[in-house]
Amino acid sequence: MNDWLVLAASLPASPSGLRVRIWRSLKSTGCGTLRDGVYILPSTAASASDLWAIEKAIHDGGADAHMLVLKARDEAQEQTFLALFDRSRPYADFAQALKQTRKTLKSAAEPELRKSLRGLDQQFQDIRATDFFPGRAASAAEAGLETLRAEIEQRLSPGEPMAASGSIERLERAAFQGRAWATRKRPWVDRLATAWLIRRFVDSSARFVWLADPGKCPKGALGFDFDGARFTHVGGKVSFEVVAQAFGLEQEPGIRRLGQLVHYIDVGGIPVDEAAGVETMVRGLQAQHDKDDALLAASFPLFDTLYTAMKVRP
Repeated sequence: MNDWLVLAASLPASPSGLRVRIWRSLKSTGCGTLRDGVYILPSTAASASDLWAIEKAIHDGGADAHMLVLKARDEAQEQTFLALFDRSRPYADFAQALKQTRKTLKSAAEPELRKSLRGLDQQFQDIRATDFFPGRAASAAEAGLETLRAEIEQRLSPGEPMAASGSIERLERAAFQGRAWATRKRPWVDRLATAWLIRRFVDSSARFVWLADPGKCPKGALGFDFDGARFTHVGGKVSFEVVAQAFGLEQEPGIRRLGQLVHYIDVGGIPVDEAAGVETMVRGLQAQHDKDDALLAASFPLFDTLYTAMKVRP
């Protein structure tokens, strides 16, 4: 059986602002309500420390609060506690949101689809944050989101690579100088950021080839971000992260954080604050530059600035 935190509290009557803040804090933990003034949370929840902090805040506000740590007395009571954390309704709402977005797949413009995908990502992350006992509904929701993501990318960016399995080989930069690097034409964020990473940190004299058909990659060119390329998605990593790890750059703070940003924009996951702004900038650069070489050159100041910001961010 689980260990449970049970907070029995009387919320401070005044000031009213404190009462509202405590109530909102309780709600954000994802705790269940056994009865008015009695709140329960599994001790293993990521928000468990927040519940302890709420107990202190109530005391500091001049009201009574007592935290109990206990186990259910029997299986029936355990099931009663678990039922308070049933997230089937939020997952059902999420499934409906997926369905509605899928209906717009063929007609919606790219900005609308990407905005919808970001919203769905956030909705899923919010549910998972308080789903302390994930089951089939969580797995189905995650699978549905990934399927929709693949369908959107297939429409917006034909040829988006499927993640390969296996490990990422460590490589020496000295063996990759003055090379031609090839990827799909009209690059989006992952390809642009990867090209920036290559030029700035791997091969300063790199030349880039933009492929209309990735199956016709020139002999001797190093491919990236397409199926069968030397550098492409591996496991849960996008091409930027794969190149960074291959050349031993992944622990540098600016590159690591930039990789998190690129990852979220490209395949979703943990939201990054700068994502929407970077998407808007890259979309604007694409509209300004018909030639991919010009697009890449124009993107370098953007990624230089992002990298510097990520390095100094606390």
